[in-house]
Amino acid sequence: MAERFTLREASRRSRTPLRKLAFLIRTGVIDADLEDGTLYITDEELRRYRDQPRKVLQKHHASYMAVLGPGLVTGASDDDPSGIGTYSQVGSTYGLGLAWLAVYLLPLMVAVQETVARIGTVTQNGLAQVIRRRYGQRMLYPLVALLFIANTVNIGADIGAMVASLRLLVPIDFRLGVVGLTIAMTALEVFVPYHRYSPILKWLTTALFAYIVTGFIIRPDWWAVLRSVAVPRIQFNGAFLAAMVAVMGTTITPYLFFWQASEETEQTRDEGELGDFHVAVLTRQIREMRRDTYTGMAVSNVVMLFIIVTTAFVLHDHGITNVDSAAKAAMALRPLAGSLESLLFTFGIFGVGLLAVPVMAGASAYAIAELFRWNEGLSKRFSGARGFYWVIVASMFAGMLLNFLGVNPIKALYYAAILNGVIAPILMFFIFRIGADESVMGRFTSPLWVNICGWIATVLMGVGAIALFVVAALGG
Repeated sequence: MAERFTLREASRRSRTPLRKLAFLIRTGVIDADLEDGTLYITDEELRRYRDQPRKVLQKHHASYMAVLGPGLVTGASDDDPSGIGTYSQVGSTYGLGLAWLAVYLLPLMVAVQETVARIGTVTQNGLAQVIRRRYGQRMLYPLVALLFIANTVNIGADIGAMVASLRLLVPIDFRLGVVGLTIAMTALEVFVPYHRYSPILKWLTTALFAYIVTGFIIRPDWWAVLRSVAVPRIQFNGAFLAAMVAVMGTTITPYLFFWQASEETEQTRDEGELGDFHVAVLTRQIREMRRDTYTGMAVSNVVMLFIIVTTAFVLHDHGITNVDSAAKAAMALRPLAGSLESLLFTFGIFGVGLLAVPVMAGASAYAIAELFRWNEGLSKRFSGARGFYWVIVASMFAGMLLNFLGVNPIKALYYAAILNGVIAPILMFFIFRIGADESVMGRFTSPLWVNICGWIATVLMGVGAIALFVVAALGG
């Protein structure tokens, strides 16, 4: 009788990550046995898999890389250059007054992103496709259109911020920098195979640590920081309310919903009913997905806190309260905190932008492709998903053109925040209904605490959207 191993034992023996083994079992590449809720793989099956042609193994690895670590990438891309600009503006204007949001928004962020990731993992479909099947296609048209517009505005602002930050280090022409950067990022996303492109995205998440390092270098008053995050302080005026809503809209944003749900979706989908075997594999995959998502969201909010702390102590405390972009924050830091801190801040803007901009363009492409039932996926070649890739190209170059039309980037981001504020609560309403729907999710519906936090987030985002309209109408 062939020797057999549990998943953990097989992982150690074959030097294969647990999540990859679960993926290979679920997609039918490796056969396994289920006994008393435990999966076993025989030594003979491991040898059979290892002895396959190199091209076959590379194909399986490419499919696996497409679904590895989307939570971390999603969390990191949440701190895009526009987000960095928002946090810098909040820190320079209000000091530590809004630092508490980094802590109190975390469970709400986790609830939203875990639910969309769970939907993608269990249904093996992207978010737009699941909503379309469950609630119909008609209501998706305006939401996806608004998503595309908001993402394109953010892409344009982020590209402009990246070039502006680069010009602090290298004297380059702004327009030439915008065109060159747009072409380079678009070519990478469209033409580089995803199993090679995905690790690039994951390595770019390390750019976020520049802000954590900067926060420690400036030596803030940590007791003051702890007091500010422990006890929320709210000012009841239009400007403070708008700042709160801006941070919420930057943190819980629709493009992340579509990106993570689609990235959790595997290239090879299960057909038919889930039996005990697939339930066992799904259980393990959901456990890994939750760990990945929690890590990504925690990193995102820690970075938000450090950006606010840095700008609060260095800029706000020195009377500089009119910082309205990430590049201006980096420039203002130089004479007050030193060249190293300014350099780290600038590196973070550019590095995270390289991560976030393709994520936004990809999120638009996933949503539109799923709405119109086109072939989609970054693991596919251009010829196999033309509509999907043309959306990415259109989104990138439309964003690029915004930098040449004299559009005020701060006003553009403000209106994009309004669009996101309108889209987010509507999408979240459907997301949390689907997450709790056994007819869609089977036994893998969302836990109670996720539903509670999710509906709290939905109500807050809905109130925030109304507040944004009120503030805009009053001209505040």
